[in-house]
Amino acid sequence: MSLRILPKQEFESFVGRLLPDFRVAGPVAHNGGFAFQEIGDPAELKLEYPTTILPPKKYLLPTREVLFSYNRSNGVDITSPEPPRPTVILGVHTCDLHAIQLLDHVFSSGHADPGYINRRKQTYLISIECLAPCDEHSFCKSMGTLTADEGYDLHLTDLGDAYAVDVGSAAGEELLEKYAKSSPSTPEQVQRLNGVLSEKWGRFPYRLNFDVSELPSLLDMSMKSPLWEELGQRCLSCAACTNVCPTCFCFDVRDEVELDLKRGQRVRMWDSCQLDEFATVAGGHNFRKSRALRQRHRFLRKGKYILEAHQHLGCVGCGRCARACLVDITPVGVFNELYRLQEIGGRA
Repeated sequence: MSLRILPKQEFESFVGRLLPDFRVAGPVAHNGGFAFQEIGDPAELKLEYPTTILPPKKYLLPTREVLFSYNRSNGVDITSPEPPRPTVILGVHTCDLHAIQLLDHVFSSGHADPGYINRRKQTYLISIECLAPCDEHSFCKSMGTLTADEGYDLHLTDLGDAYAVDVGSAAGEELLEKYAKSSPSTPEQVQRLNGVLSEKWGRFPYRLNFDVSELPSLLDMSMKSPLWEELGQRCLSCAACTNVCPTCFCFDVRDEVELDLKRGQRVRMWDSCQLDEFATVAGGHNFRKSRALRQRHRFLRKGKYILEAHQHLGCVGCGRCARACLVDITPVGVFNELYRLQEIGGRA
């Protein structure tokens, strides 16, 4: 829509003006790493962070969400959850931005999810351009998520003494005009921005040994690969990979009833396809009982199934699952090994 310039000395003031009117969340230092947390002071923000433990997804799809409460003491009294608070999420990396675009499609398609949609409507996304890889586990360039041209309200690029602010929506423009002291960009600043963006490209390596467009067909040809059994023998079924993933959206719904049997609540919480009981159905049958089958299902969802259903890849290359895995099962390692095995099979 437009490009504005926000001096860095004005940034904390901008965030400070947001605090009385919004719940403001962003990356902060946490237990030796970084986490998205609600802030009360702009100085808490750490925009130059590698990545966070959990993705900002947790503000749109909470780890635990009360769908409704009830009380049957006098008749039947059903209480809906409180309306979502207007929220600004600051410092979203482009990989997480792509993940949120996927979630937007998932929860607005078919039987749309009102809880997610209501939170999403009350959420402003202020993303930031990554100018260097988070660490050795990042492979956003290979997955096409190294940059983004949509999905944000405001997008920041560090120019050194100022941020170039790309206005991506009318809501973002209103936010900037009301709370920030920015100025229109000059031709020199646009040229500087273009230089920063072109220079960053060479800092990010391609880590897949093939083009990502080949991934769905590669997975389709690898349904019977011996690699799945190998991964199943290594996997601990701890679900750490799915718990930190920005695109996993599986959940469980449980009724929690008080001892008096008159009060209770229905709760939705994150679930994982990597847990043994996830695929257990009536009669005790588990249609993905082995860890090998669960690993295969996980990777086919990330690189094939979700793409076919929602036109977005289910992996954005953030590397969180690789960092969290205790037995070194990584997407880059798995995808490249499948490609190697297919090349060997093709030459045989």
